[in-house]
Amino acid sequence: MISKREYGSAGERRARDYLLGQGFALVAANYHTRYGEIDLVMRDGGELVFVEVKTRRGGAAGHPAEAVNAAKLRHTVRAAGFFRREHATRTPWRIDVVAITGDDVEHFRNVTA
Repeated sequence: MISKREYGSAGERRARDYLLGQGFALVAANYHTRYGEIDLVMRDGGELVFVEVKTRRGGAAGHPAEAVNAAKLRHTVRAAGFFRREHATRTPWRIDVVAITGDDVEHFRNVTA
């Protein structure tokens, strides 16, 4: 059996591949800031998309997207601000969540608290 970390990394790769297949472009992966890590930074047309990926083996722990609560979104907003300042960009942006359970991939766009 693979570890939680390995399973999460595999989920991030699946999310990246899914989004690339939807026409997104990869900007960065596992971008670290003092506010936390951004799993994926993608470009969707003219927007930067900061993607939180949540992976679950099954439904026993609840839907993966439920783990993206208000506190997690606040950290992601701060991390996104750090990224935008560091890269001196004023590009429009949003936060998306990709939830993976088993073989199912769900994409939630423009997630807010």
